[in-house]
Amino acid sequence: MTDPVRLQILGPLRVRRGDAEVPAGPRQQRCLLALLLAALPAGVIHLSRRIGGVTRANREAVRDLRVLVEQLQRRVIAAVEKERLAAGDRHQELTEALSRAERLTGRGAELLLREQTREIEALFQLFGRVSPRGPMPAGGALNPTDLLGLHTVATNRRPGLTVLLGGGTAAVWLAYALAETGGRLVTVDHDRARAEGTRVALREHGLDAVDVRHATLAELTVEGRAVDWYDVDALDGLQEIDLLVVDGTAAPGPDAVAPALHVLGRRLAGGGAVVVEAPTHVAPRQGSFGLTEQRRLTGRWTTLTPAQSTAKAAK
Repeated sequence: MTDPVRLQILGPLRVRRGDAEVPAGPRQQRCLLALLLAALPAGVIHLSRRIGGVTRANREAVRDLRVLVEQLQRRVIAAVEKERLAAGDRHQELTEALSRAERLTGRGAELLLREQTREIEALFQLFGRVSPRGPMPAGGALNPTDLLGLHTVATNRRPGLTVLLGGGTAAVWLAYALAETGGRLVTVDHDRARAEGTRVALREHGLDAVDVRHATLAELTVEGRAVDWYDVDALDGLQEIDLLVVDGTAAPGPDAVAPALHVLGRRLAGGGAVVVEAPTHVAPRQGSFGLTEQRRLTGRWTTLTPAQSTAKAAK
């Protein structure tokens, strides 16, 4: 068995094997070897500390990572639960909406069928009253029930002078009604192309006696506010109006009634009437002039008469 080698670094460097001393070489070599042997434990200690520090840092990082993962897990679980609840709520809302839509669809189909039936009946009544001498104009915003209402009020009231603000399709049907009663019709339109189209349609039906006027737009002050309405010069000669029809679908401005009453209300004949779209606000008073709502007509119309006429009728 080989004897162990022992190193003596305190004091002069000596190397012993057993009891015998082994030569350690020259002095410089012994000093270097002694230095290395002295530094080795310090290096080991330093390396051990570094490894210990890395180990502690790894433990802290693992602990922080575990905390972060737990937080993320809690957030994910909370988000999933929130979405699950929201999805349940949306599913319930969608189910209720579909149920309502199903009920409304049935109700809407029933209302649409009734509306279509009314319009078809009105169309048959119109052609039962009128025998057109040409193709009736199509299009426009007025339905058959609206046209039937205008035809009815014209034939029942038998006006001498009727003024239609707006023109278009309604002019032809009104012209046929007034041709039977001997009345005169004047239409006023701010749209030049539509006014010309009205003239052509009336000419095709042999209703040339209708006075179609094109009136440019001009600023008009009504109850302290400025509105765009017909140039009043185009309305010269319109006096003793028995029936004034304000077609809000063709007349200028969002409120076609107020300027019409402001300019033409005083020109109504005794017992005259104004036909406007329903529902309508109570007509504004223009000085001593005011209107009272009388009754609804077929379609979108309401008949208004001056307050004086209403008072006389009440007596």
